Amino acid sequence: MNPMRTTLDIPAPLIEEARDLLGFKSKTDTVVLALRELVRRHRIEELKSLFGSIDLDIDTDRSRRRPKQRPA
Repeated sequence: MNPMRTTLDIPAPLIEEARDLLGFKSKTDTVVLALRELVRRHRIEELKSLFGSIDLDIDTDRSRRRPKQRPA
C-alpha cells in the first residue's frame, strides 16, 4: 500500500467522536478504517443487487451429496 499525504477539512467533533467510538489514538487510523468500511459496505450492496440475476446452473442436490468414505 502506498500512503498518500493529503489535507482534509474534517469537522473536529466528527473525527473526535469517530476516534472515541473506534478506540483509536490516530486520526489516520480512524479515517482509513472508516474508508475501508465504506468500501466494504458498498461492495456488499453491489453483491446484493446481483442476487437472483445470475444463473449459475448448479445441481444443488448433486453437490450436497458426499462421496462414500472408504474403509481405512
